[in-house]
Amino acid sequence: MNTSATGRPRPFVLIILDGWGINSRKEGNAIALAHTPNIDKLVRNWPHTAVRTSGEAVGLPEGQMGNSEVGHQNIGAGKRVLQDYTRVSESIRDGSFYQNPALLKAIEHVKKNSSQLHICGLLGNGGVHAHESHLEALLRLAQMHDVQRVYIHAFTDGRDSSPTGGVEFMQLLQARASALGGEHAAKVATVSGRYYAMDRDNRWDRTGMTYFAMTRAEGLHANSAIEAIQQSYEKKVTDEFILPTVIME
Repeated sequence: MNTSATGRPRPFVLIILDGWGINSRKEGNAIALAHTPNIDKLVRNWPHTAVRTSGEAVGLPEGQMGNSEVGHQNIGAGKRVLQDYTRVSESIRDGSFYQNPALLKAIEHVKKNSSQLHICGLLGNGGVHAHESHLEALLRLAQMHDVQRVYIHAFTDGRDSSPTGGVEFMQLLQARASALGGEHAAKVATVSGRYYAMDRDNRWDRTGMTYFAMTRAEGLHANSAIEAIQQSYEKKVTDEFILPTVIME
């Protein structure tokens, strides 16, 4: 709350304009080229400052681009908020990741029951909801504890990374899995675009397709994860929208 000259509190309003930024270049800069009298008046008559929206300033690694979610968290908190990506990456570097009680409990359950380890998550290097290096660390943890049956349910990205980067990310994943696991390398069990697997608006008609592919092997089928992605590209469907597909290899 702000305080008036009479000492009475009055409202303090935080307004976020998504997509608004500052750049000295005018070419291709819609904001600089637009007629913005209200913003111009505020800048002209009131104290103001610019804030950084990427990298370490918002709790991300240096050079990592920001996004709306990260920006909202930092502006709302009024301070630097260490992002999950940074926290997980630091735990991998210092080794505490491999001592995480929740992860070790899952490993123990698999070993005790001679069952399978299923890993579900976003595939890519966007660093917003996931990063490929974190998946590699999970595979390394499984290898350290001699877990021999590991299955990956890959959610292709296309929003925080290239819309057609899925094949490259999948090839890199499979190469790392093979290097870590040898003859017991982790296998990709399903491939789903994040449009279906990560819907955040309770649309069961979307997430249900991924769920049934993962639990009942229902949906499209492909002989390999690469084939599943390439078949989608042939239909002009990019990573975000790949239909949940069961891998038969």
